Amino acid sequence: MNTAFGSRNGLAYGLMGFPLAFAALPLYVILPNHYAREFGVPLATLGAVLLGARLFDAFIDPALGRLTDRLFARSTAAVLALGAAAALVLAIGFALLFFPLVSEPASLVIWATAMLMLTYAGYSALSVAHQSWAAMLGGNEAQRSRIVAWREGLGLLGVVTASVLPVLLGLPVTTAVFLVALVLGWWGWQRSIRPVTVMPHEVSATPAAPTSVWQPFRQASFRRLLAVFMLNGIASAIPATLVLFFIQDKLAAPASFEPLFLGSYFLCAALSIPLWLAIVKRIGLARSWLVGMLLAMSVFVWASQVGDGEMLAFALICALSGVALGADLALPSALLAGVIQAQASPTTGAYFGWWSFATKLNLALAAGLALPLLDLFGYAPGVRDAAALNALVVAYCVLPCVLKAMAAVALYLLVIRTTSKSSQTFQESSP
Repeated sequence: MNTAFGSRNGLAYGLMGFPLAFAALPLYVILPNHYAREFGVPLATLGAVLLGARLFDAFIDPALGRLTDRLFARSTAAVLALGAAAALVLAIGFALLFFPLVSEPASLVIWATAMLMLTYAGYSALSVAHQSWAAMLGGNEAQRSRIVAWREGLGLLGVVTASVLPVLLGLPVTTAVFLVALVLGWWGWQRSIRPVTVMPHEVSATPAAPTSVWQPFRQASFRRLLAVFMLNGIASAIPATLVLFFIQDKLAAPASFEPLFLGSYFLCAALSIPLWLAIVKRIGLARSWLVGMLLAMSVFVWASQVGDGEMLAFALICALSGVALGADLALPSALLAGVIQAQASPTTGAYFGWWSFATKLNLALAAGLALPLLDLFGYAPGVRDAAALNALVVAYCVLPCVLKAMAAVALYLLVIRTTSKSSQTFQESSP
């Protein structure tokens, strides 16, 4: 369905992106550092907790996607009801995660695991439903990019806010702002333009809807795109998990600099989205994403060379890597929407369920592998001997570059070349 998507609808739909992204930064960036430093949870234990909770989160996503498809088949009102329930669960879990009601170390680990699972479940259900809504609106590459850009642009505004508030005003104020943003996000979402859903009485008149949660994997184009997305995703998830450790121990930066680094990163990502949309118009989605990957690799090579006290250099690195992040946020989901649209598939939620699964698996692997490995090689928060810091540099800078390079090669071979060949074959076979 090709639907006009102006600024009013963009703001109404995209507003939910603000609290979703707002929650993501505390959960994926601040939480590991917070539990390690404030509660003394060892990195190896913390890595195991995050790995287990995120794997749980990843494995429920396909089922949530299938549930979303069934609700879309009923009505958009049913999807919005799911969104409201998921937002409530997310709000409760988030608050109890950062303000635990227990303090004994063993109980704290169990509490953190349970609250993470609750929070992730609410976050995932809300995110899958919200992303599926946009994909069902359809449109050409430029319009799909614009729809995603509203969501991700407002999301980046949420991330910038979340990167500044904990340091400036503390976690209680941060949590209160998040709760208000969730309410406003749902209010805007239910006032945005609604996609046309497949009603139950129409199903018999159309091709049979797939009943298997594995249906997306029957499409080769989805398998290829998902492989690229996962390689690129884990390349981004590792530095996201380790950035505060790098700032505090490698740079030895005061806490007052953290909002500057994180804020410039996410602000530049938000400001870069119009640039990426302009590039998409000239060279297409996939090639634009490749340019973003190449930029990210160049920046992280530079990051491996910064040393103690080089604040300005790292601020520039954060700004440039933020520009690269803009491509990662705005373009892959638009490519996925194109894959779904090309198949004319009614299983939009199933696709985004697996897409969300891949995102969570990347984050799980980043925390579950990087933190215990750093612990193994002698790094712990506050340790600044040369061997420990070298291990931190390799994990934060070098490993992501290697993975990002693999993703770039996969994008070129599996998506760009394959798409070019398909287009050429179509043109040659046309009369």
